[in-house]
Amino acid sequence: MSPLLLTPPPLLVPGVGTAVNVVTVLVGCLLGVLLGHRLPERTRELVTDGLGLVTLLIAATAAVEVLSPELAAAVGDSAPMLIVLGSVLLGGITGSLLRLEQRVEGLGRWLQRRLAGGAGSVDRQRFVEGFVVASLVFCTGPLTILGSLNDGLGNGADQLFLKSTLDGFAAIAFAASFGWGVAASVLTIVVVQGGLTLAGLGLGDLLPDAHLAAVTAVGGLVLVGVALRLLRIREVAVSDLLPALLVAPLLVQLVVFLR
Repeated sequence: MSPLLLTPPPLLVPGVGTAVNVVTVLVGCLLGVLLGHRLPERTRELVTDGLGLVTLLIAATAAVEVLSPELAAAVGDSAPMLIVLGSVLLGGITGSLLRLEQRVEGLGRWLQRRLAGGAGSVDRQRFVEGFVVASLVFCTGPLTILGSLNDGLGNGADQLFLKSTLDGFAAIAFAASFGWGVAASVLTIVVVQGGLTLAGLGLGDLLPDAHLAAVTAVGGLVLVGVALRLLRIREVAVSDLLPALLVAPLLVQLVVFLR
């Protein structure tokens, strides 16, 4: 029998990547909660600081896509920075008017009341912060967009499997600091990644490289806001900036049309 026939085919069931991601986050959260109770407060704070620094590194590697040759070729050498700036400003204004940050935090408080009962105000704030921060970290990176779209297009879920591994380890560290609020972020993962997977099912092809580079660069800046929150430098309303991810490819297309 030919060796090729012995090679298992790639797993092409749409949505399997998101399902694996949910499982790894829940397992990581369970381990983190069990570990967190055995760690002193200063150690948990140090873990959060470490996550903030790593998130800053991931953000930097994503934001550097503003220098992408494909993006420069499509819109010109001087336009990428302006596109990112315009995306952040227009997206931030839109998110602020829609009160996305308040709605996300409100969802976190509602979940806390449903899942954590009559916990005190400190525990409630810790639950909400864990939900918001974990949701943003797990759902704003480039692997979320690329992996979910590829999963929906039937190209396999390899990127989401990689993301699942990273998210599982991150969930351990997050849950050690924030508790069960991190587990509630799986609802955001299902909605965001599931929605992108469905979008991939309806698309004939991926976004052009230039458009995807702009989305990745803007996503990197959004993650900088998450890192600033984790490092307790500034409480950036990151949720309000999420519409910038939708504005970015539209601005690229507008510039391409006008050239």
